[in-house]
Amino acid sequence: MASTVSTASIESRREAALRFLYERIDYERALAVPYDTQDFKLERMRELLHRLGNPQQGMPIVHVAGTKGKGSTTMMVATVLTAAGYRAGAFTSPHLHCMEERLAVDGQSCSAEELVELIEQVTPVVLEMDRLAAAACPEETGPTYFEITTALALLHFARHGVDAAVLEVGMGGRLDSTNVCQPRVAVITSISFDHMRQLGNTLAAIAREKAGIIKPGVPVVSGVVDEEPREVIRQTCRELGCRLAELGIDFDYRYDPPRGLEETASPGRLDFAYPAPDGPLELRDLSLSLVGRHQAANAAVAIATLAELRRAGWNIPEQAIREGLARVVWPARAEVVARRPVIVVDAAHNLASIDALVHVLDESFTVRRRLLVFATTQEKDLRGMLGRILGRFDHVVFTRYWNNPRGVPPEELDDLAEQLTGRRCQVCSRPSEAWDVVRSMAAPDDLICITGSFFIAAEMRLQIGARPFTMDGSPTHA
Repeated sequence: MASTVSTASIESRREAALRFLYERIDYERALAVPYDTQDFKLERMRELLHRLGNPQQGMPIVHVAGTKGKGSTTMMVATVLTAAGYRAGAFTSPHLHCMEERLAVDGQSCSAEELVELIEQVTPVVLEMDRLAAAACPEETGPTYFEITTALALLHFARHGVDAAVLEVGMGGRLDSTNVCQPRVAVITSISFDHMRQLGNTLAAIAREKAGIIKPGVPVVSGVVDEEPREVIRQTCRELGCRLAELGIDFDYRYDPPRGLEETASPGRLDFAYPAPDGPLELRDLSLSLVGRHQAANAAVAIATLAELRRAGWNIPEQAIREGLARVVWPARAEVVARRPVIVVDAAHNLASIDALVHVLDESFTVRRRLLVFATTQEKDLRGMLGRILGRFDHVVFTRYWNNPRGVPPEELDDLAEQLTGRRCQVCSRPSEAWDVVRSMAAPDDLICITGSFFIAAEMRLQIGARPFTMDGSPTHA
C-alpha cells in the first residue's frame, strides 16, 4: 500500500510540475517564433543559473549545433564517452514521448521522481525572476520553457556528477539558452535551410547564427561541406583563434550501407581517417547502428570531436569508439519499428532530412510497394518537401499530429500535392485514422514510412505500439 501511495504521489506531483513548465513561453509550440535579443536573452539564462548555484561551472561540456544531425551526433559522442568509462550526460530536444528523455545520463533518461524534484527546486527561483521582471517592465517575462529545461539538464548532470555533458542546441546557436556554457569542444554538424524566418534565408546567414556557439580559443569540429557556410565558420574561427577540424579536409570517412533491412537488421560499416600531425586517428570497419550516409557523416563528426578530447588528455580508446557507435540508440531516425511489412519512422522535417530519408529508403530497402504517412509543421518548406518525397511512394496518406498546435491541416497538404502531381491523396484527420488506413492496405512485402515531423513520429509510434500490424492474427515486431 505504501508503494502505491508513493507512486500516486509522484504522479500527481509530476502533473503539477509539468503543468508549471508547460505554462511557460514555449517556442516549440508557438505558432509564430520570434528570434531576437528581446525574446532570447542569454543574460536571463545566466541569471537563472546563477540563482541555482551555477551547476554548469567546472563541468566539461561538448556543445553541438547544426541544422540537422546535432541530436544524433550528441548521442554518439555521449554513448562513446560512456563506453570509455566516463559518466556522460546528454541534453537533447525535442523529446518524443516524455520530458524525461531530454535529460539522460549514460543513456538512461532521468526518472519521473528526479524530474519532479528538479522542477520543484527551480520553481521558486523562476517565480521570483517573474516577479522582478514584471516589476521592472510589464512587457518583460521570466525564464522560458527551453531556458528552464536547459537549467534542469545542467542541475541533473551536476547531481549525478557527470564527467562530461553533451549539450544539443535547441535552435540557431548564438541566442540559444545552451550558449551560456564554456565548452571543451564546439561542434557544428551541418548547415542547410530550416527556421529561415528566424535564422536567415541564406546559408551564410544561418551559418553565422550557428557559429555563435564558437568561443575564443575553443577547438571547433565542423561537418559543414558547402563552401558558403563553411567560409563563415572558418572566418569565425580565425577571428577567435580557434583550431578548426573540417569534414572532407582534415578528416573523412567511407560508408558501406546495410542492405535488405526490410528482412533483417544489420549495421552499416564505416572507415574513418583523421591524419592530424599531432595525433592521427584511423579506424577501419566500424559498425554503425544508425542507418544512412547522413548518419555516417554525423559519426565522422562525432569521432573527430572525440579525437579533440583525446588530444586534450581524455582516455577514449578505439574499442570505446567501436562499442559506442555500434550500440547508440536514437529513435525516429530511419527507425525500423516492425517488419512484414517493414515500418520506418523518421522525424525528417526539412529538405535536407527528407533527402537523407529518401536516400536511405532507396539504398537499404528493397520492397514491392511504398506507403507514406506524412504530417508536418507550419513555417516549413511544404512545397519543397512534398516535391522531393511524393514521387517516391505508391500511396500517400496525409494527416495531422495533435500533440502540438503547429500542425499543418492535411487538406492543405493534399491541395499542394494536387498542384505538384495532378492527383489527390488520402486525407485523415487523425494519426489513428491514418494508421488504420495503411494497416488495411499494406501487404507483408510493402514498406510503410511515417515522416514529416518529430510530433507525427511520436504519435504514430504510440499507435503502432498499441495496435501493431498483424498477419494471420499475430503481431510482427522488428
